[in-house]
Amino acid sequence: MTYPPGQDPYGQQQPYGQQPYHDPYQVSGAPASPANPYGQQYQQPYQGYPPQNMGTNTMAILALVFAFVFAPLAIVFGHMAKKQIKETGEQGEGLATAGLVMGYIFTGIWVLTCGFYVFVIAILGSASTSSTY
Repeated sequence: MTYPPGQDPYGQQQPYGQQPYHDPYQVSGAPASPANPYGQQYQQPYQGYPPQNMGTNTMAILALVFAFVFAPLAIVFGHMAKKQIKETGEQGEGLATAGLVMGYIFTGIWVLTCGFYVFVIAILGSASTSSTY
């Protein structure tokens, strides 16, 4: 479909000096292109303004930060962030997941280390209470 000179497909006047709108998928006797394999002319409907970028969820950022500072809090923030992202559509799903996974890993390492120390102290304590005199 061709448009009158100086107008785009939506009927708006082009500013002085600009070329009129050219549809890259318009076929005028040319063979079919990879982008338009059947040689058909089509136009996508106007979608309006692009969706606004909601930004990154703050809880997701905190989950990743607290994974290195205090891991159990990263788990809490990670779950809260995933819930908020699902409800609001914000970005940061990957940050929340990374904070959550690292929070679980670091918390597990911390629990195992504390358990090891308790075990060592219990062994040393029992060894020192047995005397031979």
